[in-house]
Amino acid sequence: MRVLARILRGLPWLILSPLLIAVPALALALCDLVWAFAGRRKPPVNQAPRTDAVSIVIPTWNTRDLLEKYLPHTLRAIEGLPGSEIIVVDNGSQDGSADYVRQAFPTVRLLALPTNLGFGGGSNAGITAAKNDIVILLNSDMRVEPDFARPLLAAFTAPDIFAVSCQIFFPDPSKHREETGLTEGWWDTGMLRVGHRIDPKVREPYPCFYAGGGSTAFHRAKFLELGGFDPLLAPFYLEDTDLGYMAWKRGWRVLYAPASVVYHEHRGTIGRKFSRQYIQSIVKKNFILFAWKNIHHWPRLSSSFFFAFAGGLLSLLFGDAPERPNLLGLARAARQWPAAVRSRWRARSLATIGDLEAFRRHQGGHYLDTFFERPRPEGPLSVVMVCPYPVCPPNHGGGVFMNQTARLLAPMTSLGMIVLVDSPEEIPPHRELEAAGIEVDYLVRVEGRSRGITNLEPAAVREYASRDLAWLIHRQLFTRRADVLQLEYTNMGQYAEPYRQTLTSVFEHDVYFQSVARRLRQNGPRPGSVKPLVEYLRALRYELNMLRQADIAQVCTRENLRYVLSFAPELEGRVQAGLRAGIDVPSYPFTPAGREPETMLFLGSFRHLPNQEALNWLIHQVMPHILRARPNARLVIVGADPPPRHLFTLPEKNLEIRGFVPDVKDPLRRYAVFLCPILTGSGIRVKLLESFAAGIPCVSTRIGAEGLGETDGDLCRLADHPEDFAARVVETLADPATAAAMSQRARHHVEQHWDMATVTRRLEQRYRDALAQKRA
Repeated sequence: MRVLARILRGLPWLILSPLLIAVPALALALCDLVWAFAGRRKPPVNQAPRTDAVSIVIPTWNTRDLLEKYLPHTLRAIEGLPGSEIIVVDNGSQDGSADYVRQAFPTVRLLALPTNLGFGGGSNAGITAAKNDIVILLNSDMRVEPDFARPLLAAFTAPDIFAVSCQIFFPDPSKHREETGLTEGWWDTGMLRVGHRIDPKVREPYPCFYAGGGSTAFHRAKFLELGGFDPLLAPFYLEDTDLGYMAWKRGWRVLYAPASVVYHEHRGTIGRKFSRQYIQSIVKKNFILFAWKNIHHWPRLSSSFFFAFAGGLLSLLFGDAPERPNLLGLARAARQWPAAVRSRWRARSLATIGDLEAFRRHQGGHYLDTFFERPRPEGPLSVVMVCPYPVCPPNHGGGVFMNQTARLLAPMTSLGMIVLVDSPEEIPPHRELEAAGIEVDYLVRVEGRSRGITNLEPAAVREYASRDLAWLIHRQLFTRRADVLQLEYTNMGQYAEPYRQTLTSVFEHDVYFQSVARRLRQNGPRPGSVKPLVEYLRALRYELNMLRQADIAQVCTRENLRYVLSFAPELEGRVQAGLRAGIDVPSYPFTPAGREPETMLFLGSFRHLPNQEALNWLIHQVMPHILRARPNARLVIVGADPPPRHLFTLPEKNLEIRGFVPDVKDPLRRYAVFLCPILTGSGIRVKLLESFAAGIPCVSTRIGAEGLGETDGDLCRLADHPEDFAARVVETLADPATAAAMSQRARHHVEQHWDMATVTRRLEQRYRDALAQKRA
C-alpha cells in the first residue's frame, strides 16, 4: 500500500518525466551545437595575488549569538596582518545581528543587505566589496585558530592557484568528521560524487576537488572571473563544488592546507528553516543541474540523463535513497533549463580543459604530473610499490618476489609501499620493512565492485577496485614526489593511468589470460556454463589494454613474453622478461646430500587455485603409482591454508601436512625430492627457483618448469602424465648420485640467471632509462 500511495503521489511527475528529460537534453544539445560555431573561449588571466593582507568575509543570517562567540577569534587571527579587514555580510537578519556588529565591533566592516540573498548571494556581495587580493570566506559558526590565515596565504605560491581550503575539525573530538576540507570528486553512474578524506599523512598543501565555501581562501580576481557562486544552484548546496570544478576546468588549482585549522560548530541553520524533504529535493536538483552546466563530455552527459530518469523511477517504486535522483528533483531541475543553458554557455566559455582531465587533476599523482616539471633524475629514484597481498612473511611465490625486490630496492631508491592485507593481524610482521627505511601504508582489503556476467572487467580485477586504494596511491605519488609507480600483479594494473612524467610499471606475476586459457583446456568445457569462457574473454581484453597503458610491463619468462607478443606484437620493447623474477640465491644454503630418504615435498600457498588443483592431481592420480613402487614413500605438504587431512585417504605414514612454516629453507634442506605438479597457471614457479638454490632434486610438469627447464634430467625431471610423473619420482628417489649431479647444475643455473640482486640492479637501470626517455 505504501508503494501504491507513493506511485499515485508521483504519478503526475511520472507522466511528465519523458518531457523532463527530453526538453533539457534538446536545449543543451542545441546550446553545444551553436557553441561549436559561435562560441569563444576566454583565456584565463593568471596574475599572482598579494599575500601580505587578507579580507575575511562572513555571511550571516540570524546568528547574533555565533558572531558574539566567534568573531573575537577571527579578529585576533588578523592582528599580525596589517591592511587586513573583516566584512560581515548581514543577509536581512531579524535578530539584531547588524546592530550588534556595529556596536560591539566597530573595526569590522558591515554590509547590511535588505533581503536574504542566501549563502551564495551574500558571499558574492561580500567578496565583491573586499579590498584585498585574497578573500577568506567563513561560515558564522566557524572558530578559527589564531594562526589559521598564514598557511592559507602561504599556499598561494603560483599565479594559477584559485583557492586554498582550511582543515576542518568539530569542537567535539568524538564526533565523526563528515567534513575535513580534503575533498575528492568522481563520476559514477551518471552523477557527480563527492566526499571528504581524513588522512593525517597529508602534511603540506595538497590538491582537492573543491574548497568548501565556509572555510576557504579565494583569489578574489579569479573568483569574480568565474562569476562567483552561481544563482542557478540557489538556495543552497553545491555552489562551492561547482566553483571548484569550474576552476579546475579553467586550468587553475584548488588546494587544501592542513596547517590552517578551523572548528565547525555545525549549527544547521538550513535544517531549522526548511523541511528534510525540501532540502533533499534541492540537493538532488543541484546534482542534476551541476551535470547540465558543467559536463561537456557528451557520453557522460548522456549517462546523466539516463540515470536521472532511471533513478527517478526507482525512487518512485522503492523510495528515496541518498545517492539516487528522484522525480521531484528532476522536475525542479527541468524548470530551470533556460538558466542551465545560460550557465552552460558561460562554463564552456571559461573551460580550457575537458571533463576527463578535470576529474583527474585533483588526484595527487596527476596533480604532480601536471603542475610540476620533473627533470631527469640524477640521485636515487623515488618508487611507490603497490602489493595486493601481504609480503611479510613471504609465504607464497609472489610474496617472495615482492619481499626480496623491496629489500634490494630500498638501499638504492627512496621506496614507499602500499600493502593490502586481509586483516589488521597481518600488519605487524611488515614492521621489518619499515625498519629498513621503507614507508608503508596498509589497507585492509574489502570486496571491490559487484560481480556480474555483463561486467567487462575480469573478476580478479573487480575484486581489487577500490577508491581507498586509489587514494593511497595518489597520495604517495604526490607526497613522495614519486618517479616510478610499480604495480604488482594483473589486478593492480587497473591503477596504471596515463602520466606525462611519472613512469608506470606493471609486473605480471603470471599472464592472467594465459592462466585462464590453460585452466579451460585442463578442465574442459562445463555443460551449461559460459562463465569460464566469458572470464577468458574479459581477461584477454582487459590485460592487453592494461599492458598498452603501462610504460613498462614485466613478465617472468621469455615464454610468457612470446605468448603476449603473439596477441599484441606492437608491445615489443614495452613488455620485457628478466627484470623481476628471481630469488636471493646466497641466502639459500646448498645441501645436495644428507636428506631424509623416501621423502617428497610439495610447497605452496593453497589460497592459489593452481596449487589446489596440483595437490588433488598429485594425491589422487600420481601417489598411487609411487606407493606401488615405494610403499614407504612419504609426501610432506608445506604452505599456508592447506586442505584438511580428512579429505585425503592416504595412510598416515605416507602423508604429512605441516601447513605454514616461518621459513621454507628448513623443509627445502631436509627432504629428498621436490615435487612441482602444476597443471595450470602462468609465470615462473618461485618454489622451483628456491629448490634449485637449496639443492633438492626436482620433478615437475612442463608447465610447472616453464621458463626454467625444457630437457628432462638437465635441471629437473619432467613429466606431464600421472604414470610418467610417478616414474620420474621413483627414479630420483632410487638414484641419489644422479639426482645430486642434477641439483649441482640447477644451483649453477639460478646463480647465473636468477639471482635477485642482479635482477634488481637491472630493474633500477631500466627505470632510469625509461624515465629519461619519457621526460626528454
